[in-house]
Amino acid sequence: MSSLGTIIWHDLTVDNAPQIRDFYAAVVGWQADACNMGDYDDYVMLNSLNEGATGICHARGVNANIPPQWLMYVTVANVAQSIEQCLALGGSVVDGPRAMGKQQFCVIRDPAGAVMAIIGD
Repeated sequence: MSSLGTIIWHDLTVDNAPQIRDFYAAVVGWQADACNMGDYDDYVMLNSLNEGATGICHARGVNANIPPQWLMYVTVANVAQSIEQCLALGGSVVDGPRAMGKQQFCVIRDPAGAVMAIIGD
């Protein structure tokens, strides 16, 4: 696991994922690797070294509540405890918590309205 407080991923959740996938492929040179979500594909966008650079996801299913913005994922020690602190300090939960692999993640909104995801145990 990455150091606590590290930004480990970014993704973008939108209604028109194939169009946005193609936009970024043309503009920045990313290549799309389909990620099967059941009845549709989301995309891991690969850099020139064939490494995952970011994700572009459909705003449907489990991602229906995610706002259309570049969302960064930051590691925390304990998602449940971080949610408690978020709420106590005037923030809110946008989506989750839910599982992502062996970890939990949650999308939160700070008191100023900015959104980010926290991920950890």
